[in-house]
Amino acid sequence: MSVKKNTRSEWRESPSGQQTNFAHHVACLDGSCGISLPQSRKWSRWRQRLTALLLGSSALGASSPAAFGGDAAILTKTGNLFGSAEMVGLSIVLGLLSASLFSVLWLIRQKAGIEAETEEVRGLLADANQRLSRYEALIAEKNRRIVIWDGRTGKAEFVGQLPADSGAPQGDTDFLAFGRWLNSASAMQLEHAIEALRSEAQTFDLVIETNRSELLEVQGRLSGGRAFTSFVALNNLRAELAELKIERSRLLSSITAFETLLNSIDQPAWRRDPDGRLIWVNHAYSEAVEAQSPQQVIASQQELLGTIDRATVRAQTGIDSPFHGTISAVVRGRRAFLDIVDTKTPDGGCGLAIDISQNEALREELQRTLKSHADTLDHLATPVAIFDAQRRLQFYNQAFARLWALDMPFLEGKPENGELLDRLRTDKKLPEQLNWKNWKEQALAVYRSIETRTDLWHLPNGQTLRVITAAHPQGGATWVFENLTEQVDLETKYNTLLRVQGETIDHLSEGVAVFGPDGRLRLSNPAFRALWGISEAVAKPDTHIQTIEAACANSYDKPDGWKTFGRMITSFEDERPSLQGTLELHSGLILDYAVIPLPNAQTMLTFVNMTDSARAERALLEKNEALRKADELKNDFVQHMSYELRSPLTNIIGFTDLLKTPSVGPLNERQAEYIDHISTSSSVLLTIVNDILDLATVDAGIMRLNHEEIDLDDLLDDVAMQMTDRLQEANVTLEISAPPSLGTITADQQRLKQILIKLLTNAVNFAPASTAVELKCWREGSDFLFAVKDRGCGIAPDMLHNIFDRFSSNGKGGRRSGAGLGLSIVESFVSLHNGKVSIASDPGLGTTVTCRIPSSSQPRSVAAAE
Repeated sequence: MSVKKNTRSEWRESPSGQQTNFAHHVACLDGSCGISLPQSRKWSRWRQRLTALLLGSSALGASSPAAFGGDAAILTKTGNLFGSAEMVGLSIVLGLLSASLFSVLWLIRQKAGIEAETEEVRGLLADANQRLSRYEALIAEKNRRIVIWDGRTGKAEFVGQLPADSGAPQGDTDFLAFGRWLNSASAMQLEHAIEALRSEAQTFDLVIETNRSELLEVQGRLSGGRAFTSFVALNNLRAELAELKIERSRLLSSITAFETLLNSIDQPAWRRDPDGRLIWVNHAYSEAVEAQSPQQVIASQQELLGTIDRATVRAQTGIDSPFHGTISAVVRGRRAFLDIVDTKTPDGGCGLAIDISQNEALREELQRTLKSHADTLDHLATPVAIFDAQRRLQFYNQAFARLWALDMPFLEGKPENGELLDRLRTDKKLPEQLNWKNWKEQALAVYRSIETRTDLWHLPNGQTLRVITAAHPQGGATWVFENLTEQVDLETKYNTLLRVQGETIDHLSEGVAVFGPDGRLRLSNPAFRALWGISEAVAKPDTHIQTIEAACANSYDKPDGWKTFGRMITSFEDERPSLQGTLELHSGLILDYAVIPLPNAQTMLTFVNMTDSARAERALLEKNEALRKADELKNDFVQHMSYELRSPLTNIIGFTDLLKTPSVGPLNERQAEYIDHISTSSSVLLTIVNDILDLATVDAGIMRLNHEEIDLDDLLDDVAMQMTDRLQEANVTLEISAPPSLGTITADQQRLKQILIKLLTNAVNFAPASTAVELKCWREGSDFLFAVKDRGCGIAPDMLHNIFDRFSSNGKGGRRSGAGLGLSIVESFVSLHNGKVSIASDPGLGTTVTCRIPSSSQPRSVAAAE
C-alpha cells in the first residue's frame, strides 16, 4: 500500500482503493485503544467486513472439526472434555487474538510507509527553506525595499531597506506615510498609482523625489493575487538620467506654459532661428499680419516689421543688450506705433511688440486738455495755484497774481511753496501766527495727506479767504483761494438777525410754534410750552405735530383743534387759508389761537391767553398786520429794486458797447479787456435781475401767461440761433433730435423759449469741451415734451432733492457759477403751464432734464408783468 501527501497535509486514497489518514489509526474493535476510527463511509464498510470475518472464523472453529486438524475423533474427544458454552468462549477468544495480530501487522506496515514519506517531506522542506533564504538575501539589499499587499484590505509586508541618506524612513508605518518624506507632487502621484494598482490592477513605473532631493525608482506589479511595489535607490548614472528626465519634463512644461501665456495676450510675439527666419509666432502675431493661423505665418514667413526696421533691430540687438524702441508698422490693416523688445540668444532670438498708439493719442489729448484747463483757470475770478511733486509753482492764474500782488519775475521763477509762504509773510499779507513754523508745517502737510483740506485765513487787510488745498495722486497739490469777505459779512448779519428773532420770540407772552410743510416743528417759545403744559423735550425742534397733538389731547374737550392744525399744516393745497378760533382748556385758560401761513410753505401757530384779551387781540392783530406788510414790503422791495437796477444796468451795457466802437476812440489791450469784463458782468447781472423779477411776479401771484398758438419747429430754430454764440464760446455742439414736423401748441411763446434757453445754457455750462448737448423733442397726444442732456460732471444724489431751490447753485464742474435761479425759473414757468419737470443725473455721466408742456385748451392773451 502506498501513501501520498498533498500541500494541505491531507492523505489521499491509495491505489488499492483504501483510505488512510496520518492523523488517525485503526481503533481496537472494543474501543479500548482510545483511538477513534475515521468517520467515513468507506471505513464503515471496511469495519463491517472485518467484524463479519471474525464472526465467521469463530463460527467455523465451532462447527467444523477440520479447523483443528480435521480430526473428528479429536474433536469429538474435545467436545467431550468441554461443554458447548466453553467452546463458544474459546472460539471468540481465538478470533479476537487473530484480529489483534492482523491489526498489529497492518499498523507496523503503515508506520514504515509513513516514516519514509515523512523523511521525503522534510527533505523537500529543507530545500524550500534554503531557496527562500537565498531569495531573501538577494531582495534584502540596502538599495531596495519591497512592500507587498494581499488584496485591497490585507496588511502590508515589508522586505529590504533603503539607504538612510535617501530620506526614506526605516520604520514600516512611517514608510507608508509618503507625504512626510516625499515632496508633495511625488507623494500624490505615488498614492494614486498604488491605489490604481490595488483596486484596478494597473501596473506603473515612476521616478519620485524625496524631500532631500534624492531620486527613487518605483515599480508596481501584481503576482499571485498580491500587489508588489518595489522602491529602488538609483545609482549615479541612473540618478542623473532620472534627473535629466525630470528636468526635461519641467522644461517642456515651462515652454508649454509660456507659449500658452503668449498665445493668450494681445501683443504679437515671435521666435527666430539663427538665420533670422520665424520658427514660432503667437495668435496675436498672425492676427496682426492678417494671417489665418500661426502655421500659415511660419510657412509664408510673413513679417510684421519692414525690411529696414528688421535690419535696424538686428544691428542693434546683442546677447547682453536687447533692442528696445518704438517702430511704426501696419497692424490689422492700420498704421500703429509698436514698442518693440527684441533679444538675441545662441540659438536665434525672440521678440515682443506692444501697441502704444492709444497711449500716444491719450498723451496728445492730455496735453490739449491741460492747455484747455489752464486757459479756463486763467480766466476764473477765483485765484488758483498748482504746485508739482517738488512743491514748486507750476501754474497760477491772473486772479492769483492780483490777490497777492506778487511781481512776475518771482512767480515765473517757480518758487517753492514754503518759499512763497515766507515771501507772503514777509510782505505782511498772511495772518499773524503764534508759532509760524508749526503753522507752516501744517499748511504744507497737504502734500502728505489724501484728503482735501479747507482752512479760513483772515488776512491783515480785512479779507477772509477759504483756502482749499488738494493733493494730486501723482504728487503735488492745488491751492484755491475763495474770497469769503462778503459772505462772512452776510452770514454775520444773518446770524445776528436769527439771534434777535429767537430772543424776540422767546420773550413773547404769546405762545408761538412754527411748523414746516412736513408737519415737523421748526421752533417754539417758552410761552407755547407753558400754555399747553408740555416739556421742552416734547416740543424740541423736528418733532412731528402728531406727537404734540397727543401731548395736548388731554388739555381740552373740543373734538377738533390740533387735528385741524395738522390738516392745515400738512395740506398740499396751493392756497393755504388762515384760521382763527378759541380753545378752552381744562385748566381754565381760554386761548385765542391763530393758524398763519408763512413763506416757504411754513405755518405759524399762535396762542394768546384771553385773561388779557384786549391786549392780546391787539398784539396779535398788529403782529399779523406786521407780517403781512413785511411780506408785501419784501415783494415791493424786490420789484422796486429790480426796476431801479435795470435802468442803470441798461445804461452801463449801452455805454460799454459804445466804448467798444472805433468811433469813440482806440483802446489799449488792458482797457479792452476791462471793457469786456464790464460788459460780461453787466449782462450776467441783468440776467439775474430779470430772473429775480420773474420769480417775484410768480411769488406775488401776478404772473400771467400770454397763450398763443406756437409753431414748434420755428421755436426750435429761434432757440438754436440764440444759442449759437454761447455754444461757440464753450466749444460745444447742439444736437436737436425731433420728428419731421412737431406741429403747434398753445402756450406762452416767450416763457417757453425762456425755459429752453435756460436749460440749454445750464447744459452748455456743465458740458465738457468738444462734446455735444442733446435736445430731444417729441409729442405725446397734445403735450409737448423735450429733454436736454449734457455729458458733464453730473449732480450728486444728495443735491438732487434741492436742485430746484432758489440760489442753490451746483457750480462744481461748470464754466460759470450763477446765482442758482435758472432751474427755479424753469420749474416756475413749467408749473404755470400746468406741466411737469424732472431731472435725472449720474455723477460723472451727465444730467438730463425732461419737461412736459400740455397744450392749453382755451387760448387767452393776458400780458405778463414786466
